[in-house]
Amino acid sequence: MLIDATDEALLAAISDGLPLVATPYAAIGDGIGLSEAEVISRLRAMVESGVIKRFGVIVRHHELGFAANAMVVWDIEDTCVPEIGEAIAANPCVTLCYERPRRLPDWPYNLFAMIHGRDRDAVLGKVAEINRTAGLGSRPNDVLFSLRRFKQRGAHYCRPAAPALRRGAA
Repeated sequence: MLIDATDEALLAAISDGLPLVATPYAAIGDGIGLSEAEVISRLRAMVESGVIKRFGVIVRHHELGFAANAMVVWDIEDTCVPEIGEAIAANPCVTLCYERPRRLPDWPYNLFAMIHGRDRDAVLGKVAEINRTAGLGSRPNDVLFSLRRFKQRGAHYCRPAAPALRRGAA
């Protein structure tokens, strides 16, 4: 898909995230001269064509009072990953759930989920509940709590502006 100047303006408008308003696509459209429907249609076309690889939410957990965040990993039979992954992802405390290849012999895990809670005990309780409700029983798993927080931001799809030439520079 070739993008035009309007698509470039739209990509620039979403590069720092969607506005936190009731109608974010309408607000974006107001800023670049498009209707809400046009913004949605253009974004959908760019996602479907692969111009936009990922389009989702970045949740700032600490600001919402979730001080304990953990990546929980399981070693799941490959044939069971889709079903078990869906069961894990259906839990409201899970914000990400995905499959990754194992890195044997050091890393036997292939199913990952990010779980958030107000404290470590809350997260561990949620992990126990997920293990029970998803029928994971004694399958190998580990809970890796976050120790540091790094800046999260969405993808930037626009080329950076060329630096202005200084007068007299050759």
